[in-house]
This record gives sequence, structure tokens and C-alpha cells, in this order.
Amino acid sequence: MSETENKPPILYLSSFTHGLDEKRRTQVPAPWREEGENTKLTLVIWPKHKAGTCLRGMTEQEFAKLIAEIDAMPRGDASKGTLRRLIGSGSVQVTLDKAGRVLIPDDFAKAAGITSEALFVGCIKYFEIWNPARHGSAKAVDEMSASEAFALMD
Repeated sequence: MSETENKPPILYLSSFTHGLDEKRRTQVPAPWREEGENTKLTLVIWPKHKAGTCLRGMTEQEFAKLIAEIDAMPRGDASKGTLRRLIGSGSVQVTLDKAGRVLIPDDFAKAAGITSEALFVGCIKYFEIWNPARHGSAKAVDEMSASEAFALMD
């Protein structure tokens, strides 16, 4: 077994706020970075929350699982083609630089309303990048349904 096969997967926990520089580069939280150079992440424009659009970030392995979920949809389901187009055209692979930063493309930043600050929110197997004010609205929506969500757990 290789050394990377023995490592547990990174868990995206907690939340962190980082500024963006003039090139729209922002620091990925240190606990969320794999060791080594040329770490790639996939960013997806994610319009799924009632409060607005954010960016979803994930490893190449998690992105492959997302694609597998789409592939598993029935062939005749029109949503399958829609998701392929939306996720395919709304995704980008980014590489962390030596300082642990990623560049958020302009159209991705605009879609998520990210300007001078980015709020990184851990979602265990992936993370989200939010405009901090928009995330405040998202958090309020989530808190309204939290008791029902937790009731589904043991």
C-alpha cells in the first residue's frame, strides 16, 4: 500500500474567513490542505441553497463520486442532461499554490457574490465558499430546519 492509501481522508470541519487579494486568490484553510505540491480541488457553482449560490469545493475523488451519482440517474431523466451541462460548465479545477491559495475565477466569484472576503464552511466530505453575508441568510434558513434534520439521526 502506498503512503497516500494509508492516510485518512481530509475532513472539512469548522469554518474560516479569508480575504481575497487583487487577483481573487484566497487561502484554503490549513487543516483542509493535503500535503505536497500541486494539490487539485474542483470548484462547482452550487445554486442549491434557498439563500443563494455558493461554491462547492471538493477533492478529485469526491468530484468523481458526484459524476457517478449523475451517471447512475435513469437514462431518460431530463435532469441528468441538465446536471451534466450545469455542473460541467460551472466547474473548474484549481491548483493550490505554494502559499496554499487558490484563484477563484471571476465568473465563479460573481455567481457566489464573493468580493473581498470568502467564508469557507466545512461540510465534512466537501466544503462551501460563501459570501459571508449570504451565508448568514443560509445559516438562518438551516437553523430553522435543524431540529427536524437532527431528528432523523440516532
